[in-house]
Amino acid sequence: MNHPASYRNRKVVVLGLAKSGVSVAKVFHHFGADVIVNDKKERKLCPEADELAALGISVLCGYHPDDLVTEDTALLVKNPGIPYSAPPIQKALELGVEVVTEVEAAYFLSPAPIIGITGSNGKTTTTTMIGKLLDAAGFQPIVAGNIGRPLCEAAIEADEEQWIVAELSSFQLKGTNAFRPHIGLLLNIAETHLDYHGGMEDYIASKAKLFQNQTAQDFAVLNRDDAVCRELSKSMKARLLPFSLYERLEEGGVYVDPPFDPNDHSVGYTVVDERGREAERTIVYRDYEGGITGIIPVRELGVPGRHNTANALAAIAACIAAGADPELLAEPLASLQSVEHRLEFVCEANGVRYYNDSKATNPIATTTAVRSLEGGLVLIAGGLDRGSDYMELLPLFKDRLKGLVVLGETRGKLAHVAELAGLSAVKIVEPEEDAERTIDKAVREAAALAERGDKVLLSPACASWDMFASYEQRGRMFKKSAHTL
Repeated sequence: MNHPASYRNRKVVVLGLAKSGVSVAKVFHHFGADVIVNDKKERKLCPEADELAALGISVLCGYHPDDLVTEDTALLVKNPGIPYSAPPIQKALELGVEVVTEVEAAYFLSPAPIIGITGSNGKTTTTTMIGKLLDAAGFQPIVAGNIGRPLCEAAIEADEEQWIVAELSSFQLKGTNAFRPHIGLLLNIAETHLDYHGGMEDYIASKAKLFQNQTAQDFAVLNRDDAVCRELSKSMKARLLPFSLYERLEEGGVYVDPPFDPNDHSVGYTVVDERGREAERTIVYRDYEGGITGIIPVRELGVPGRHNTANALAAIAACIAAGADPELLAEPLASLQSVEHRLEFVCEANGVRYYNDSKATNPIATTTAVRSLEGGLVLIAGGLDRGSDYMELLPLFKDRLKGLVVLGETRGKLAHVAELAGLSAVKIVEPEEDAERTIDKAVREAAALAERGDKVLLSPACASWDMFASYEQRGRMFKKSAHTL
């Protein structure tokens, strides 16, 4: 697409309301386009419709009209979550009408350079980190995108002295053509969203769109420890600034020194070298000329866990690419706090520390969270039953837990895994009258199993929809209960 101003008196279809649809519809209306907004939901379920209609924008709800997209349609802007199999999108593609997401329009609107962050895991945490680090460095960043605030809204507000820090999903990036961030970050690649993309090839290609228009004046921050990222780095036009937990980057980048051992899952803040001396693992930056700057010991990061260390490495690389002095990043890195529901410290009660990791909706996420915390640990887990037997958690239950409290539809399965692991301190919480009472009972059972110096972690390994409206509701109820101990 071109700048939104070029669509004056031309038909633009916005498919899907929500925040991004409302924002982009207002943009094209402002520039004089003939905007039609369509959402398959009924009008009563589209509270944003009245706001747009009051501006004179056509809003059609409840169905997709057959004549929504025609030969005189100049552009279709889709909500990222709407699949490409939707009839209006299929018709647009048949007619040769360009289909984009709001990200594309925001790029043309923004006078500020953009930092784009994508990956299968860690996007929100890394985006939040970059925003806080740049703010501490005096850069006045605007954080937007998949993290909640529409990019178009941020682009209109920004000036050329600021940075837009944008969390970007594969859904958003798939609908871009001209988008060019000055700094692009790819954190990792894992199998996910294959129902939307139809396979890994399209998923990876959508992520790689982050870099397709970059030039030698731009920066590409990629994870050297990820096989897909390493392969993509071979074709980058931008300047590479990699990061790594497991490798000293001799040609420049941000890494941990001494590196972590990928086969050792302990927290590992220190390592004993071949001479028997203990060395503190530290995050360092090596510039392109070989100069090395120590930034902060891993132990002093404000957020725990090796996965958060990787997120911090990526955030540091992005901030350095944006012009931040690496020597000034230690203080804001030490004061970082976990994003809500992502290994979030809640409180300390009776000498026990409580952590909320309600976002952990699968065993892999729970394993990562448990391995991120040292000392005695009581885990609260369980939720929606999607058919898994959870046997992959057996080694974790055997080697790492002091106690386990299980609830939800999967409570029996998880208790069985704990029995096989030889874990005797297991409490099964039967459903109470409502979800809040159930989670409160689970917290009190966990508190009874924990001793001073231990930690209690809510990391369910399951989705929340058996008892809760969302993982956010589950996490907030857990925090409320912990604060009453």
